[in-house]
This record gives sequence, C-alpha cells and structure tokens, in this order.
Amino acid sequence: IYSLDFSREPFGVLLRRRATGTVLLNTTVAPLIFADQFLQIATSLPSRFLYGLGEHRGTLLHSLDWNTLTLWARDVSPTETFNLYGAHPFYLLMEEGGDAHGVFLLNSNAMEVALQPAPGLTWRTIGGVLDFYIFLGPDPNMVIQQYQQVIGFPAMPPLWALGFHLCRWGYGSSNETWQTARAMRNYQIPQDAQWNDIDYMDGYRDFTVDPQKFASLPSLVEDLHKHGQRYVMILDPGISSTNPHGSYWPFDEGLRRGLFLNTTQGQPLIGQVWPGFTAFADFSNPDTQQWWLENLQHFHAHVPFDGLWIDMNEPSNFMDGSEDGCPPGELDSPPYTPAVLGDSLSAKTVCASAKQKASVHYNLHNLYGLMEAKATARSGGSAPSSSPAPPSPARASTQGTGWVTTGASGRTCITPSQVGLLSFSLFGIPLVGADICGFSGSTSEELCTRWMQLGAFYPFARNHNSQNEKAQDPTVFSPAARTAMKNVLLTRYSLLPFLYTLFHRAHLQGDTVARPLFFEFPRDVATLGLDRQFLWGRSLLVTPVLEPGGDSVTGYVPRGVWYNFYTGFSVNSSGEMLKMPAPLEHLNLHVREGAILPTQKPEITSEATRRNPLRLIVALSQSGTAWGDLFWDDGESLDTFERGSYSYLVF
Repeated sequence: IYSLDFSREPFGVLLRRRATGTVLLNTTVAPLIFADQFLQIATSLPSRFLYGLGEHRGTLLHSLDWNTLTLWARDVSPTETFNLYGAHPFYLLMEEGGDAHGVFLLNSNAMEVALQPAPGLTWRTIGGVLDFYIFLGPDPNMVIQQYQQVIGFPAMPPLWALGFHLCRWGYGSSNETWQTARAMRNYQIPQDAQWNDIDYMDGYRDFTVDPQKFASLPSLVEDLHKHGQRYVMILDPGISSTNPHGSYWPFDEGLRRGLFLNTTQGQPLIGQVWPGFTAFADFSNPDTQQWWLENLQHFHAHVPFDGLWIDMNEPSNFMDGSEDGCPPGELDSPPYTPAVLGDSLSAKTVCASAKQKASVHYNLHNLYGLMEAKATARSGGSAPSSSPAPPSPARASTQGTGWVTTGASGRTCITPSQVGLLSFSLFGIPLVGADICGFSGSTSEELCTRWMQLGAFYPFARNHNSQNEKAQDPTVFSPAARTAMKNVLLTRYSLLPFLYTLFHRAHLQGDTVARPLFFEFPRDVATLGLDRQFLWGRSLLVTPVLEPGGDSVTGYVPRGVWYNFYTGFSVNSSGEMLKMPAPLEHLNLHVREGAILPTQKPEITSEATRRNPLRLIVALSQSGTAWGDLFWDDGESLDTFERGSYSYLVF
C-alpha cells in the first residue's frame, strides 16, 4: 500500500501512498543532520491538518505558522507554548480526501518539532537515534490502533474507576474528608471514590499519615468500603532525606540498597519537594520495584487504599537541578538546548547528568513517569505491567502511560481541558480527564455546573481543587445547581455499561473512547477543526456549553439522523451547525442512527448500579437497522478477558 524511494542527491526518502499517489514524507527538503547530541530531519507534509505532538495546551488542530512544540516533561500549570507534563512524539495527519496516517519517533530525549506553513515539519532531538514508525491507516481510528500495536494497548480499568471521583488539596483532616463523602451520600449524589492530596501525610513524607489531623483515616476507608466506595491517595517520587537515621524507613532502606538517582560523584542527588530536601527514587533500577512494593505493603496494612495517584513525576523539583546545582559538562549544558521553559534542561527538575541504573537522566527524563507507573502497576500483586492494580493515574506521561492533569478555574481552562482529552485519546491513553471545576482559582456556580456536565463525560471524572479556595464539590452549591450536577452524574452512571464496553475495545484493540468528530466523519472537512464537541465511541455526541451566560449552544451535527438522548426526537442533518437549547440544568446528548447503547438504572455507586436491570437504547438507522455490544465481567478482577471469565454480547 506504499512505495519508498531513496534519493542520493539531495539525500532523503520519499514515502507515497500507492492508492492516491499522495507523498506522505519527503525528507529531501532539507539536509539530514546526524550528530551525537543534535539530530535533525525535516519533511514536507501533504496537508495542514496535523494533530498530536503532546503535551501542549492549545487547539486540537495545530497551527503550522512557525509553531515550535517542545517535548520535555515539566511541572508547570498548563500554559500555551510551554512544554508540559508529558512527552508524546507522535502525530496524526489527515490527507486531502479523508485518508489518515501517523508518524511516531521512538526517542526519549529532549526534542522540539518545528511546524512550518509550507506545509512542513522538522524533528530536532538532542540524543538517541532517528527511529520512525509510519502508520498508514487509512482511517484515523486505524492509525491509532496501529500506533498502539507498537506502544501497547491500555489496561482495562475496574468499573469503579469509571465512576465519579472527589478530591481536594486542603480538606485539612480525615474528618473533614469524611464529612464531604457523607454529604454526597445524604444528597444521593453518585460517588465511587474519595481521594486525598498531600495533606494526609505527616510532614508531606510518603508512606506516612498525619497522626493528629488524619488519625481517623483507617476508619474513613473502612466506612467507604462498607458503602461500596473506594479510597485513593497521592504519592510522590521524592523521598524525604533529612530525618534522623532510623526514623524513616523509606529513605534509610532506599539509601542502603542504592535505589536513588545519583550525582556524577556517585552520591544521592538531593533536590527539594513538599517535605523539604528529598532524594529521587530510580525506577529504572529493577530493585527499586521491590522496595516500592514493600513500602506500599507497609502502608496498606495501616490504610487499605484501593488506588494510587502518582504525581510530581516529571520528576518535579522546587530547585533547578539539585541543592548543589549541576556540574559543567555536555549533558547539563548540551551544545543545543531545545526551547524548554526555563531555558535549561534542569529547570525545576533534576540534573540531566544524574546517574540512573539504566542510563543518564539526560536519556531517561521523559520516561520517568512511565517507569514509576510500571513499578506501581507491578506492585499490585502478580499483575503484569499492562494491568494496573491498584489503578494508578499518573501526571507525567509518555507513550504507554495514564494521565491526570491539573488546570486553573475559569473559562480559559474549561475549553483546553476538552482538547487535552481528545489529544490523549490519540496517544493511546483513554482514561483521561482534567480537574473538574478547575484546580486553582475559585470557581463560580455557573462555571462549575457547566464543567460538571462536561466532566461527567470525561472518561475519567474527578472534581479536584486547591487549598485556600472555596469548596467546589456538588454539595456546596444551591439546590438547583446541586440537582443539575446530580442528574448529569446519574446519566453517566446509567451509561456505565456502554462506557465499560468502550474501555474493553480500547484494551483489546486500541479503539478510542472519547474521540474527535473527524474520526467518524473523516471525509467531512467541516469536522477537521472541531474540538468543542466530542463522541463517546462512534455513537454518542456530547455538545457541552463552554461560554458563560448561555441558554443555548451551537454545535455541528454530522450528516445523518441523530436522536435526542432524553426525548428520542430525531434530527435529520445534512451536516450543519445547529443551535440547541441549553438551560443551565441541561447537557445536549445525541445518539447516532444505527447504534444500540446498553444502559442500566443508575444508583450512587457503580457497585450498586451493576446490580440493576440492564436496558437497551436502540437508535434505528433510516434503513431500520442498528448494532451495539456489551462487555460484562465482575468489574474488578484483573485480566478477565485474557482468562475468559467474561460475557460479550452483540445486539
């Protein structure tokens, strides 16, 4: 389906799609530069419709007007043009006529990708080799499936991970956390998991509990379990290094076993994170996994948590490099530094020269979060790395990890959160969602209601905010807003059988869960720039309100018959923008003709919901046909598909 031609003068390769003659790659447009710490290759592009290359904040469809995207994991509040938490050197390009292809550069070093209006693209990396994978689709869904055949398919989450999660930094105590969970139950608002941020720890040290403020934490967890709910807490890779010898086992034992990042002098590299001075666990060392597991077992015996939130794993450092800075040399001061925030590879992270078991940090930085996620997943008993047990959302990511992000409150963040959602679907990371109602800054009732409506359709739905801000869980708002939030969560819970089946298809073959409209309508050019609406699977269209003060929303409805999810009224669209009523209590949902959606009567936990009768929503096509499927297992055991303990039904 392709032809590959080599050119000696000018030097390069030309890749063509045979069916259309489209030139997908032409690297003769600029010289190849191949030095030890500077590798550059450029290509022309067959169109301007380019997506991917994360993690960045902006629009789903990239601008090619001299736009440079830098990939180097960095702890910084999402901001346009900055390199953010994750590194995903993969792009999807839509060709004229609706075909799609993808390109993945398997390279973990700091890099930048320069987009040019020609249209063209230049890869520039400061280490490794040029190891390109080309995915020929020709359908965008197939491109993403082919990409995941290389990087691995996502783990199947337990059903409770798809329920509603509640968290905040600044509950202040386990009793206050408990009060929030109780209030949610009192108002009969769905919630599957209660989370805690770093305030549960004693002096912000990993694997500890504040003995005063969080003394009742084990009782809280017991109570959650009694009500069919789960508990998740945060964990950071920076291990406090200043405690008296013998008083803090995680550091003492990690030091004894030699499991931390070292300086060029062979001493533990000391940076600064929440507990003060810290050493950083070296997850590239296989022995670190055993130490990590033992720490988790000690903690779990005291607080039987159900999941882990691994944060700060870019790795984040409050100082640049280390307490002693970084040594001179070509790793910390390379001949060329990509356009990273802070103009230095060590800005708010560790020295690039730091020694790890597998290599130097210069080569491993963008893999740090992935390696921590793998160590955490393997700590879930005999689970293989593809099956996180306990589930462990990560912040820093590269090809093959999970994702949670933070963002500020405000209209400027609700829209980019949706773009992030769709971008990570392209990267093969379907369990994705932003902090509903915003992390920093205080939300408003209207914003939080609209964001809860959008967030109820994030594949991963968690409301989370910062300390010193007003509480923003559903129970603190007016009865009208609270009811609107409760109702949209009940709608989500009624759709859990459908959502769970979408995750099965993601796990099995790399289907996306939340997907852009152009994935289903690749030949409709009107969809190529749309990122304010999205689909669940191929058949549920979500059109959220993203502007203040609106009682209506304008959205694109692709060609065909679409049914109002609530009323069953049909719209026969020619492929047009439609104005839809959207009072504050309403989220517009439409079901595509020809779909069958499995649903269930919702309760306030997924555990209670799954005991209820199932029902089908059948949306007949114009020719009177419809199709759907259901994957069903016990909702929490590992590898049920691989072991054959499941039911799969086609309707």
